[in-house]
Amino acid sequence: MENPPPPVLEVSRLTKTYRSGDRELTVLKEVSFTLAAGATCAIVGPSGSGKTTLLGLCAGLDRASSGSVRLAGVALDDLGEDARARVRNEHTGFVFQNFQLVPTLTALENVMVPAELRAGNGHGGVRRKPAELAAEANDLLQKVGLASREGHYPTQLSGGEQQRVALARAFINRPRLLFADEPTGNLDAETSDRVVELLLGLNSQSGTALVLVTHNPELAALTGRTIRLRDGAMVEASTP
Repeated sequence: MENPPPPVLEVSRLTKTYRSGDRELTVLKEVSFTLAAGATCAIVGPSGSGKTTLLGLCAGLDRASSGSVRLAGVALDDLGEDARARVRNEHTGFVFQNFQLVPTLTALENVMVPAELRAGNGHGGVRRKPAELAAEANDLLQKVGLASREGHYPTQLSGGEQQRVALARAFINRPRLLFADEPTGNLDAETSDRVVELLLGLNSQSGTALVLVTHNPELAALTGRTIRLRDGAMVEASTP
């Protein structure tokens, strides 16, 4: 019998404390969980409960006060900022509430940005020729229904279209793990449904694991498990 693959994300007793003058504010308290390759997970809780802080620590965007994070088998805790950026670029994709597209680039160029950053910084992964990369970016735009909008700039796209470009961009480096922070927070209900359908569909096709921060219980229910935070502590975790 083969051993199961190691988790793509391992979080152990993660704590984050900020100091303000002579006071300490603990925004995350000893949170622990693991996420298997290809699994999906939602992080839910009221505003201020620590959801985005937890996502940022898991992705190596910030450093914990104590505890540990292992992402794609790499311990992030002792790495410097540049090394954490290399791990992120090699293994993760991101979708944010505010799209974060580059306004001076077309939809196609925005999708290609993470792969070009990887090549320019000498990060790991398969090096693709420009024509191959453009074809792959075009294919992703087609999957999110934007093949005819490849030459448009963000200001020429609706909010839903911008988020679909961001979805395509998140998958261009073939990530093992996708982090999504309130990906439908700025969209109307109908557009949200379309984006969620595309997000979960692309995730399933790619075999990518997903960590999703959301206020939406219906969206959380579509993932394999839910972690609920309150005042920085994990108060509930459904069984995967």
